[in-house]
Amino acid sequence: MNRAVRLEMLQLPFPELMIHPVVLWDEDSAVLIDTGLPGQIEELEREMGRVGLPPRKLSAVLLTHQDLDHIGSLPELLNRYGGNIQVFAHELDRPYIQGELPLLKDGQLESPPRGRVDAMLGDGQELPFCGGITVIHTPGHTPGHVSFYVKSEKTLIAGDAMYSVNGKLGGVHAPSAYDVDAANRSLAKFLDFDIESVVCYHGGLSRDQVRDQLERIIIKP
Repeated sequence: MNRAVRLEMLQLPFPELMIHPVVLWDEDSAVLIDTGLPGQIEELEREMGRVGLPPRKLSAVLLTHQDLDHIGSLPELLNRYGGNIQVFAHELDRPYIQGELPLLKDGQLESPPRGRVDAMLGDGQELPFCGGITVIHTPGHTPGHVSFYVKSEKTLIAGDAMYSVNGKLGGVHAPSAYDVDAANRSLAKFLDFDIESVVCYHGGLSRDQVRDQLERIIIKP
């Protein structure tokens, strides 16, 4: 791992399994990727403290997509530290994150979280944080789902583009995908990157022969 950049996987309670926001930081910036469920702000703060990053140092929040377990604590995070934080998301998921439209998968909620999005993310965009983060638009789980490739660490933050079990990548989780075919096509984009480690929001870290694993789970046309 590049000593100038620290990347840490957090753990927050979720039914049956943990979920895994990610933080990364260097001397110039500090980034949180996804925020957990509503009501998890204090657990999120504790986890960030555990790995050595006080929430007040955050300069950016990157959202992989609109689902409740990814945006749930965003409003409270912004309420406590928002003066220093810029929020990024894909334009297709922005109106859901901001509460302008009902969440695609939790549209029945009477009081969905209402965050804000300050800047749009696009496929192939290079973010200047922590030595460079590449945005990969991976639609399928939601229309605006994105994943992030951290160049200095050769690490893919996959969000819900795929899941893992005990370090083994499991491909698309079809029951939770908005468009399964699009989600499967999105996985092929990962082969364009030199990936040594993958963090899945559901399942955590995979780093054993990652390319071979990716090639096994990608459905060929």
